[in-house]
Amino acid sequence: MQNNTFSTLFVGQNLIKLKEVDSTNNFLKNLASNSEPLPEGTVIMADNQFAGRGQQNSVWQTEPGKNISTSIYLKPSFLALNKQFYLNIIVSLAVSDALKEFVSSEVNVKWPNDIYINGKKLGGILIENTLTGSVLKSSVVGIGLNINQQSFSSGLLTKATSLYQILHKDVDLESVLDKIFVYMEKYYLNLKTGKYSILLSAYLQKLLYYKQKSFYQQGDQIFEGIIEGVEESGHLIMSIDKEMKMFNFKEIEFIHTK
Repeated sequence: MQNNTFSTLFVGQNLIKLKEVDSTNNFLKNLASNSEPLPEGTVIMADNQFAGRGQQNSVWQTEPGKNISTSIYLKPSFLALNKQFYLNIIVSLAVSDALKEFVSSEVNVKWPNDIYINGKKLGGILIENTLTGSVLKSSVVGIGLNINQQSFSSGLLTKATSLYQILHKDVDLESVLDKIFVYMEKYYLNLKTGKYSILLSAYLQKLLYYKQKSFYQQGDQIFEGIIEGVEESGHLIMSIDKEMKMFNFKEIEFIHTK
């Protein structure tokens, strides 16, 4: 463990750097359960994460030493269980605001928590919560971002991007992290003071294809729909043929038309 120079009150002030790990989320969860109580805001950073995970155990691939693979330990016991999705909201806002400091392009959140720039995925977020009875005891916030990766496998060429591909130059990873952590604290404190409607409104403004007609797939069915909002539970509200429907995570998939 070491102190760091992030310009924050608590996020990143207790920093653990690793050369290689299967998953920063797994490492942090094990650390939290097997050691003395961790300070809130403890951060795990890894140069190489060889078994990173996305939502519902999809694989997150990253090039060693080029990108951000980090996890943050929070203790949001003030948050009601039916408002857990607000953690997704504040982290999505923090990451997108931080990236906007580096790019002129619009930064969007693809529901529920993928980060997109210019219609391509730049990263994603995975939050794993631990409950004690009806209390949200702790949260491990995993963030994976393509920063200095110059190329992607053929299957990802049309789907993935990085700051390097956008800016055509390397970006200092700790500078990006500092911005993320600063915004994380800002939005986390907003959440702590109950500014739910403000946070949800800000999230919707960044939501990819919000109020726009787009094509989606559910199972074998492809349909056109318009995102109308997001429930506090995280369910997506969509208008399909003038009928409102709700979808849970991974129930639908956006169809790339380009």
